[in-house]
Amino acid sequence: MSDVEELGGRIRAARKEAGLTQKDLADLAGISERTVRAIETGTGNPALAAVAAAANVLGLRLVAQ
Repeated sequence: MSDVEELGGRIRAARKEAGLTQKDLADLAGISERTVRAIETGTGNPALAAVAAAANVLGLRLVAQ
């Protein structure tokens, strides 16, 4: 599993734990539902700002290593 897929999985798990749909998360983060799907599945090339916005809504921190 790649780092991108792992990050997407963590965002998906946090979203589900929070009881949010992909649409809910998209609306709260100011991104499209399609972008949320791309983040969660590790596909496409979503902007880092979009990933950070989704993570922030869920109370997750992004850390560069």
